[in-house]
Amino acid sequence: MKKILVVDDDTILQMALVRYLEKRGYAVQTVSSGVEGLVAFEQSPPDLVVSDVMMPDLDGFEFCRQLRATRIGQLVPFIFLSSRGDLEDRIQGHSIGADDYLIKPFEPKELLAKIEAQLERSRRIHQEIVRLLQQTGGAGLSATNDVASKPSPLPLTPAEEKVFWEVIQGYTNKQIGDRLFISPRTVQTHLSNILNKLQLENRSQLVRFAFEQGHKPPVDAT
Repeated sequence: MKKILVVDDDTILQMALVRYLEKRGYAVQTVSSGVEGLVAFEQSPPDLVVSDVMMPDLDGFEFCRQLRATRIGQLVPFIFLSSRGDLEDRIQGHSIGADDYLIKPFEPKELLAKIEAQLERSRRIHQEIVRLLQQTGGAGLSATNDVASKPSPLPLTPAEEKVFWEVIQGYTNKQIGDRLFISPRTVQTHLSNILNKLQLENRSQLVRFAFEQGHKPPVDAT
């Protein structure tokens, strides 16, 4: 289940977005300022951020700027959702690192389309990074002893191991479910078990673990 962080001081809008997005299969966390957004992001990095611009303590522009200055926040999809719709505001939003900018009032379907587009783009980038890591890892291992370079066996059930390979290739729960002929809920259950067994917190850590330990998806992993 993809997690979305909503940063907006409008509590009514927060509740509306939570209801709308959760019905469409997303986990949603809400906070009311850029300061709270930075804390929430550090504690539990989301898959995508939706942020207002005009907020107390730390506005959306500065929140985005500080988020992009961190290593973990450089690639997360970021969408501004703001009543500030002047051309200069939109240009500023994009120039400091936002991937999209939607003006209030807005149609929920349009926001959903933008969210899905950014998550799909993020997945493609993720897959390309995985491919490059595989190539680099393969080149590095060719000069070493094959037995010594083999990764440790995964402490997973066969079903969990199938999900493991799919996750590190960047597929969403729905896509994994379609590929493995199981429900997204079952995928999430397996993923939670995997993370618990490996003592990891999220998908990003799982991918990093896989390639640091030398686990590469088999060619026929489906």
